[in-house]
Amino acid sequence: MSTVQDHYARLGVPSSASAEAIKAAYRKKAAQFHPDKNPSLDAAARFREVQEAYEVLGDAQRRKDFDEYRQRSLIEDPLPVAREISEKYIQGILN
Repeated sequence: MSTVQDHYARLGVPSSASAEAIKAAYRKKAAQFHPDKNPSLDAAARFREVQEAYEVLGDAQRRKDFDEYRQRSLIEDPLPVAREISEKYIQGILN
C-alpha cells in the first residue's frame, strides 16, 4: 500500500480549514521548524514536510486533487489508511 501523506495533519488543521487558516498554520509550523531557528536534528526534514503540505493545500487545484485522492484511498482500503491518518494527526498535535 502506498502511504498517504496527510498534509492536513502536518499543518495541524482540519480538512475543512479555510485557505486563510491553512496559510496561518503553515506560517506557524514553518517558523517552528525552520532550521535557522530550531536546533533539532529533524528540524530540516520537518520543515520540508510542512513546505510540501502547504504547496499542496495552498493551491486550490492541487488541494482538490489531494482531497479526491484521499477519499479514494479511504474507500479502497479504509482501515489502514484511516489508522495512519489518525496517528499522524495525533503526532501533529503533540509536536
